[in-house]
Amino acid sequence: MGVVVDFEDSGKRKASINGLTDLVKVDLEQVNQTIIEHMQSPVALIPQLAGHLIAAGGKRLRPMLTLGAAALCDYKGDRHIRLAACVEFIHTATLLHDDVVDESDLRRGQESANAVWGNQASVLVGDFLFSRSFQLMTADGSIEVMRILSEASAVIAEGEVQQLITTNDTATEESAYLEVIKGKTAKLFAAAAEVGAVVAERPKAEQQALESYGMNLGIAFQLVDDVLDYSAEQEKLGKTVGDDFLEGKITLPVILAYRRGDDEERAFWRRTLEELDQQDGDLAKAQQLMAKHHTLSDSLDRARHYASIARDALGLFEDGPAKDSLIDVVDFCVERAY
Repeated sequence: MGVVVDFEDSGKRKASINGLTDLVKVDLEQVNQTIIEHMQSPVALIPQLAGHLIAAGGKRLRPMLTLGAAALCDYKGDRHIRLAACVEFIHTATLLHDDVVDESDLRRGQESANAVWGNQASVLVGDFLFSRSFQLMTADGSIEVMRILSEASAVIAEGEVQQLITTNDTATEESAYLEVIKGKTAKLFAAAAEVGAVVAERPKAEQQALESYGMNLGIAFQLVDDVLDYSAEQEKLGKTVGDDFLEGKITLPVILAYRRGDDEERAFWRRTLEELDQQDGDLAKAQQLMAKHHTLSDSLDRARHYASIARDALGLFEDGPAKDSLIDVVDFCVERAY
């Protein structure tokens, strides 16, 4: 079965995003109100479907990065509110499209929008939310903000297409996998954090530092997500595992297991992930092979590496509650695996 490795300092306090949540609580309430206002439409299905996904929860991590970065930069205005909502609309739109592409029936433990309303409605409402995000960018009036967020939208789409290309391809290299997760996940983290410095009109070095923080946090976040999909610890907690396996997605734990396996093991991976010829017990065998070759723990080591870069990127900023809360987010994203 999958393995769980101990954090190096198991005696330290448990990391949490509560510090960031408390720091931006008032701003986040305004973001949520902005989201509700801007997902309205006379076409009743649009707010109904969008509201289904938004009401399903989620930590609002990406918009909170915008709010937290703005706090770190001592920003006193209100532009970050609309831009945080913009970030959440981009994220929500990608979730709607992802569930259609992946043919997912569940999202955050509830029926996915495409399972309830069908693929066509989900794709079109996703398009509507993308459009709303661009309206919010335009209302902000900053060409630099629009450049950052529109570029992120394009890169996310490229990452999703690249993932389609690598799905079911066991010959995928680690470098190609990293490009996928930088695009489909980390780029929006990077943009969300960077615009917090841009609205505060901070020096370019600080904008770049927050972009680096978000990018490396996003990479670590996705690496841990990909580990959790095979984690025995997740099964103990009653959480779903094996979705990536069922879909034939090529993630780092698979890449390492394939690279380190013998001919018989590689044949197993080709049968289950390339041909999608999966039988009872195949997921358990995949987990056993990952344990044999330490691919989950090694993938977590990669996540720690990127998490360290994210922490270091905040070194330019003064110590204080905002900086502490953003560092806690890094630790939380990695410690989810334990």
